Amino acid sequence: MEKQRTEPIIWTGSYTADNGGKGSGIGAAAVRDDGGLDWLGTAVEAPSPSFLAVHPAVPVVYAVGEAAQTVRAYRRTGNAQLEPFGEAWLAGAAACHVAVDPHGRFIVVACWGDGQVLLFELDDDGAITSRLAAPPAADPYVEDPSARDIATGGDRVSRAHATLFLADGRILTTDLGFDVVRSWNYSPGVGLIPDHDVALPLHSGPRHLAQHASGTVFIVTEYSIEVAILRKGPDGRYALTGLVPVFANGSSEGDAAAELALSPDGRFAYAGVRGSNRIGTLEVDDDGTRLRPIGDAPSGGDWPRHHLVRDGWLHVAHERSNDVVTFALDPMTGLPEEVHNRLQTGSPTVLILAD
Repeated sequence: MEKQRTEPIIWTGSYTADNGGKGSGIGAAAVRDDGGLDWLGTAVEAPSPSFLAVHPAVPVVYAVGEAAQTVRAYRRTGNAQLEPFGEAWLAGAAACHVAVDPHGRFIVVACWGDGQVLLFELDDDGAITSRLAAPPAADPYVEDPSARDIATGGDRVSRAHATLFLADGRILTTDLGFDVVRSWNYSPGVGLIPDHDVALPLHSGPRHLAQHASGTVFIVTEYSIEVAILRKGPDGRYALTGLVPVFANGSSEGDAAAELALSPDGRFAYAGVRGSNRIGTLEVDDDGTRLRPIGDAPSGGDWPRHHLVRDGWLHVAHERSNDVVTFALDPMTGLPEEVHNRLQTGSPTVLILAD
């Protein structure tokens, strides 16, 4: 019988052998009182569950299978154990992100390989019941002769990457291949209905995003290593109102931004950058409309793919050094301090609180 623990649990996604990784599936780590992490083991074996989402009301976790091109639900059976809940559903090429509706009605999957944005409806128990494809993205730079696909150097390809549920009920998705942010409304039985698009600068590569309590949306750009600032206008449409570099002293050759997370109080934003392996700290102004880079620090490992900010701690998942590094955050400056804890685990790709 599994020994029950009272510490908060973090689910870890990973790359497994089917995608060249060293993980075994969805893992579980307990958060100690001192902020460090203890490894609890593999919660369930799964093929490259590179991104995870937790249902808001029932004990169900959703995981994309990036190499398998699937999404699947897993039901929690113990403190740190999961089991498959229903069959795997077909997603798209390189399905890289899943997010769950705050009301538990559906999940949205973004696919880097073919640009698909897919909505899967859920029943009251959190099981997947239907698959609905959204209309494909349009490239706002289709007639620009300088436009190219950053990944291949050839023709531009749609590369959907992440989903954000907004406070007003709409949904935003990023397309880093077409440099566009797409706004949607949900229609039951139909799926995602286009609302409007916001073009970001050419070759910026919008990747992950977060909404501040003020309503401002911050988006980290993978290619230009910046944070884009979107604000909603009187007509309800979002518009680009600013671009801020992640690092005050500039990025390095080969850098690629990965994740953006806000502190719980909204005072700071943290951007992870692979390549030079740094975490950039940006201060948010009082009304949430502007950012200012105030420092950068080594991430503590190789290839910081994702990070989680909670209760004065920063947990960073390093895909290539196979570890999760924990930093204490200075309560006044928001800056990470020295490495507090290092947890070894295979090819971690995402960190999600279980509750």
